[in-house]
Amino acid sequence: MKMLLGRKIQMTQISAPDGSVVPVTMVKVGAGVVTQVKNREQDGYVAVQLGWEEGSKHVSKGVAGHVKGALQRPKLRELRSDDVAAFSLGQKFDVSIFAPGDKIDVVGVSKGKGFAGVVKRHHFHGSPKTHGHKHDLRAAGSIGPTDPQRVLPGVRMPGRMGGERVTVSNQTIAKIDIEQGLLYIKGAVPGARNGLVMIYGEGEMKPKE
Repeated sequence: MKMLLGRKIQMTQISAPDGSVVPVTMVKVGAGVVTQVKNREQDGYVAVQLGWEEGSKHVSKGVAGHVKGALQRPKLRELRSDDVAAFSLGQKFDVSIFAPGDKIDVVGVSKGKGFAGVVKRHHFHGSPKTHGHKHDLRAAGSIGPTDPQRVLPGVRMPGRMGGERVTVSNQTIAKIDIEQGLLYIKGAVPGARNGLVMIYGEGEMKPKE
């Protein structure tokens, strides 16, 4: 079972064996440890809690007691899976569990875009540019029926865009630097620089119950 916690560094490019240029995202995976293994009997769901030595300088007493000295500045994330028998408390993890060519799923928090209209936020095509339309080219149009005379829940409207959990599936690991703890993932990865990302082996990610 392959699951990792890392921090997005930047996008760059590397050369493939055939001489082509491959765009990749660098992800730093530091020395980490399994801080808790949850099961359905005690916790109500199955998950592995991974800790990474990249958290805040100020650690609460509760978190410090929870990790029991295994990490000084812990950053904790839970990764859900159907089977956690391969994990044990205190187990170390690093990039060596993956290999170039492996397929992975990456989970991160997308960049915040601020307030956006429906054309940018929901990909509306907008109004016609002629035949009486002047100032409403990017307007949403009707937002409700005549009966009932109210706006129904779930109507796509302008609002804050981004800053949401995003999962990108079927990514490929292009290169691994074990000494530096770096993963080079082909293509883009959700989130801003220095954002935390969760990496699963393809098909091993389990949604929240």
